Amino acid sequence: MAEDKDEAVEAQEENTEQAEDSAAEEAQAEAPAAAESAPAARPQQPIQVQVDDAGVTCSYANFCRVTGSPEELIVDFALNPQPMGVPNNPIKIDERIVMNFYTAKRLLGALQMSIQRHEAVFGVLETNIQKRINPQQQQG
Repeated sequence: MAEDKDEAVEAQEENTEQAEDSAAEEAQAEAPAAAESAPAARPQQPIQVQVDDAGVTCSYANFCRVTGSPEELIVDFALNPQPMGVPNNPIKIDERIVMNFYTAKRLLGALQMSIQRHEAVFGVLETNIQKRINPQQQQG
């Protein structure tokens, strides 16, 4: 009786091996056909994602603070009513965006690309407000 079970197991293993070999041969036969039918080295079209911005609210910020944890970044946006010098009153945070570092890195890349395009057309953006107000400081 044990011999019958062993023979049945061996027969089943042989059938499984034959099926696997057959499937591998079919895959190899189909691979060249698929490669021939696929266009050779076509540049990929950028994927356009549809966005519904019907309910979006818009706000302006001239102040940004970035904090975070090991898992995520917290970006706060606000309107600083006194952009020159140190404000007398606390700046009220209007918007807070929390994102993971992967999204933050993609955002960084998108912002860098946008700033480069802007500067290519309009010139370098000076982030030091004192140099923008007193252009003589730049020459000296």
